[in-house]
Amino acid sequence: MAEPATDVIDAALLNPADIDERTEPAWGAVVSLALGVFGLVTAEFLPASLLTPMARDLGVSEGVAGQAVTATAMVAAIAAPTMAIITRRMDRRLVMWMLTSFLILSNLVATFASSLPMLLLARVVLGVALGGFWAMSAAMALRLVPMRLMPRAMSIILTGVSLATVTAAPVGAYVGDIWGWRTAFMIATVVAALALLVQVAAIPKLPPVGVASFRTLLEVLERPSIRVALLVVLLVASGHFAGFTYVRPFLEKVPVLDIETISLVLLAYGTGGFLGNIVGGILAERNLKAAVALAPLLIALAAASMRVFGASPTVAAAAVAAWGFAFGAVPVGLQSWLVRAAPDQAESAGGLMVATFQVAIALGAVFGGLLVDHAGVASAFAYCGAATLLAAIVVFLRGPKQAE
Repeated sequence: MAEPATDVIDAALLNPADIDERTEPAWGAVVSLALGVFGLVTAEFLPASLLTPMARDLGVSEGVAGQAVTATAMVAAIAAPTMAIITRRMDRRLVMWMLTSFLILSNLVATFASSLPMLLLARVVLGVALGGFWAMSAAMALRLVPMRLMPRAMSIILTGVSLATVTAAPVGAYVGDIWGWRTAFMIATVVAALALLVQVAAIPKLPPVGVASFRTLLEVLERPSIRVALLVVLLVASGHFAGFTYVRPFLEKVPVLDIETISLVLLAYGTGGFLGNIVGGILAERNLKAAVALAPLLIALAAASMRVFGASPTVAAAAVAAWGFAFGAVPVGLQSWLVRAAPDQAESAGGLMVATFQVAIALGAVFGGLLVDHAGVASAFAYCGAATLLAAIVVFLRGPKQAE
């Protein structure tokens, strides 16, 4: 007779429908995932605030050093849909520990990088951790709490994103200026190590459910609700990044704000994102369709306000803060929708979402740049408003039902 643990794993692999929904939430494990995502997003954002000293120290231009960010995004887009396949027979707890260990390794390599290739290697390792985490976080949350508490769990996990968005860049810039950019990465290493310790202590055994494969990805993609959700992801993410990538040039040229005021406006954006994440989770528990639809609708209204009334500093600042609030609510609703649409293949659905999101980032930034170069900076906000409004309409017409 096989060992009991093996019986559990084999049962999970052969018949995921037999796995009972958790009745008591494992909030400690959920918080440990939030700590992990805080470490991941902090590491992802650090180069933006440390680019000048990094480039100078490594003897390359800032444009070349900026490819460290590109390398992370490209690898994350590949890792997201493939991580569940590569690790399909591993306990998900072990996979999460592995991904967080990759984060620690990435930060250590970056800390001691003596050349651009070494830095790029560090960012490639980070891309694996980042893509893998985002593909699996919702699926893990689904197994750590009852389905009814899924939006709240995702809101807690995504709080790590909001906190990193608000703190990573300014703290990284300050630490880099006082003690050097390598110290900033060393501090990020310590943060990641603490997250790993909490994960080891808090995450229970999670045998793999289902056998993921490339065929599984195609089967999940055949589900109508998944295709609609990914279309919404594409519209919202491309619209957001087409517009918000150029928010600083807009604030400089249209309401003509000085750099100190722009910094305060961007801080309001980050704070709004933190609050939006919390409110989005609460709303998603009560009405998932409303949560998914209202966030892009608010982004569309904010972009339209900037396009029409953006010459007013007050309107521009309020619109940016509202934009941050709305975008902070976006991931909670979308991830909850995808998991409910494919609870039996939540990891594959999460991987498809992350890959779509990464493609949308690239498309949005490129298209927004073309609009800015040929039609002025305000035109990027026009596209953002149109894309996010269309996303909201799609959700109202074809969005998730409460039964999903």
